[in-house]
Amino acid sequence: MPTDLRRPNRTFTIRQLCQEFKCTPRALRFYEDKGLLAPARDGMNRVYSYKDRARLQLILRGKRVGLALAEIGEILDLYEADDTGAQQAARSLKKFRERILALESQKVDIDNAIAELRAGCEAMEKRLSETRPDLLPKAQEYDQVLRRRLEGAET
Repeated sequence: MPTDLRRPNRTFTIRQLCQEFKCTPRALRFYEDKGLLAPARDGMNRVYSYKDRARLQLILRGKRVGLALAEIGEILDLYEADDTGAQQAARSLKKFRERILALESQKVDIDNAIAELRAGCEAMEKRLSETRPDLLPKAQEYDQVLRRRLEGAET
């Protein structure tokens, strides 16, 4: 007994999608303006289909990994051209590999910047310990405050 996994009869309001995906109505309207989403209308209300929901999920995933909206749009449009998803998968694979290379390059740059900053911190700590050791504990306290803030932002 086959089931239709696309669930074409299920609809969503803008509020439901915003709550589910933790985005704003403005973001959904923006994606609509860019042609990435095309909800139906019921008077003045937008009515999102299961397909719109899936497209939104892909848009947000693409953004999270750093794809441009134009790239995301290309990938989404390929599904319309080929219902099997083969062209979409091939284009996605190419874009994903390109993005991995770009992120790996950025990671090297970030690692180098962190190493340079750590060396700078060590040099300043050494200088402070020699010239103004009374300021050093304050610098360490400030470092701890920053770390707590960052840890709180990540959770």
